[in-house]
Amino acid sequence: MDRGNSKHAPRVDDEMSQEVSGLVQGPGTGGSRVDEFRVPEPAGEDQPEATTAPAGDLRSGSPQGMTSEDVEARSRLGRFITMSALPGDRAALLANARDNEAPDDVMAELARLPEDTRYQTVSEVWAALGHSNETTRW
Repeated sequence: MDRGNSKHAPRVDDEMSQEVSGLVQGPGTGGSRVDEFRVPEPAGEDQPEATTAPAGDLRSGSPQGMTSEDVEARSRLGRFITMSALPGDRAALLANARDNEAPDDVMAELARLPEDTRYQTVSEVWAALGHSNETTRW
């Protein structure tokens, strides 16, 4: 009988295959990649669920002078204004945002810009809309 392995007895081979079956087969086939003692217990009835993302301004990465909501909103505005539109005036920014399928609220914000001003960056557009940019840059 050819087993293909002469280092272990058949019983040891079977035990070793059981130990790695979760890694080989994946979690959907009954095996698990996590040892049972490492699985966290669920929260109690009167306890909140655990989360890895805290709420509020506890997130890092917000520059001085801006909240994390300001950063997200300016970033959202910038997603609909491509570099090819800058420098540009209100009409160019509106046309570019329309081409990039900007939502109605972004289009309404851009429509509030003065007609006779050219903007070099998204930060300048953001400031012209009455929002604050970061106070210092590194």
